[in-house]
Amino acid sequence: MKKISILGSTGSIGRQAVDLVLTFPDRFQVTALSAARSVEMLAGQVKKLHPSLVAVSGEDEAEKLKGMIGDCSTRILFGASGLKAVAAESGSDLVISSIMGIAGFKPTLEAVKSGCTVSLANKESLVAGGELICLEAAKSGAKILPVDSEHCAIFQSMLGHNRDEIKRLILTASGGPFQGLPQKKLAKVRPEQALRHPRWKMGNKITIDSATMMNKGFEVIEAMWLFGISIEKIEILIHRQSAIHSMVEYIDGSVVAQMGIADMRIPIAYALSYPLRLPLELPRLDLCEIGSLTFGKPDPELFPAYMLAYQAARAGGTAPAVLCAADEAVVEAFLKGRIRFTEMAEIMKKVLESHVSRSIDSPETVLEAAAWAGQEAEKIIQQ
Repeated sequence: MKKISILGSTGSIGRQAVDLVLTFPDRFQVTALSAARSVEMLAGQVKKLHPSLVAVSGEDEAEKLKGMIGDCSTRILFGASGLKAVAAESGSDLVISSIMGIAGFKPTLEAVKSGCTVSLANKESLVAGGELICLEAAKSGAKILPVDSEHCAIFQSMLGHNRDEIKRLILTASGGPFQGLPQKKLAKVRPEQALRHPRWKMGNKITIDSATMMNKGFEVIEAMWLFGISIEKIEILIHRQSAIHSMVEYIDGSVVAQMGIADMRIPIAYALSYPLRLPLELPRLDLCEIGSLTFGKPDPELFPAYMLAYQAARAGGTAPAVLCAADEAVVEAFLKGRIRFTEMAEIMKKVLESHVSRSIDSPETVLEAAAWAGQEAEKIIQQ
C-alpha cells in the first residue's frame, strides 16, 4: 500500500489523481490533501479518502471546512505551515505536486527535502527554482517523477538507455487552437477562443499558456533540469495529432518515442505506480483511425513566447523565475480582458529584458525575483 499526499487536490491533475486512488483502493492510501479555496470539493474528497491531515489557504477556509466535514479525525491546517505539513510531514511515500504556478515551488522544495518521491505536475517549481530543487534532491535522495505527458514520455523513452548517448530531446506540441492562424488575426483572439484547446482538457492558466506556446517553453526548461540535458539539445516539434507525446534521439540515429491517446490519466497513473503500470480502462490508440502523423517546426514569429524560455534558461539564475511570474500576471490580465492576446509575449519580453539576473542561493531569492516580476508586469499592463 503506497501512502500518498496530494498538493493541489482540487485542481485538474489533483482531481484525476484522486479518481485513480479511488479506482485502486488496494494500492493507494491518501494521507494528506491540500487545496486553496475550493473548500466544498475538498470536503467531498476528505469524506471519501479519510486523510490524516488537510491544508487550506487561510483560517476562514479552515473553519468552513471544519463545519463541512463535521466530527472527523482529519486534522485541518492552513497557510504555509499547513502546506509544509502536507508536503513533508504526513509520512507519505509519494507527494503529488500539482499546485498551480510559483505558489507550488516552496511546498515542492519541502517535499524534496524530506527525501520522499515527488510526482511533479507543477512545472513552475523546476522552471523557477530547478537549481535548488535538484541540489536538495541530490542531498536527500528524493526521486522526481514527471507527470507532464511530454516529460513522462521522455522518461519512458530513456529507460534502459545510456544518458551519455542522448543526442537530443524532442518535445512534441499540439500547436494549440491557433496553429496556422494568420498573425494579424491573433491580436483579436478572445479568452474564450484561447481556452478551446483541440486535444487536452486542462485548467485555464495552462490552456492559455498552451495557446501562446509559453507552456512548451517552460517544458523545455523543466526537461533541462529533470534530465540534466543542455538547453541546446532540447527541441520542439508541432505534432497536431498528439499521438506521440515526445521522443529521444540517440547518437546512433535511433529515435525512441512514447505514444498513447491524449489522456492525462495515463502519465498520472504511471507517476503514481512507477515502476509498475496500472490497468486503466481507457480507449486504445487507433493509428488506423488517425491515418497519418504530421510534424512541423514552431513559428517563433507567430508564437514568440516559447523563445523567451530559451532566453531565460541561457541567462540562468533568477531569469526563469521572472519569466514564470510575468507569465502568471499577463495570463490573468488577458483572461480579464485587460490586454490583447499578442500583448502577453510583448509584456513578458519587456519584463525579462529589464531584469538583471542573480544567482539563486535560497528559496527567498526565487520568490523575491518572482514578486518583482509580477509587480513589473502589472506596471506595464496598466500603462
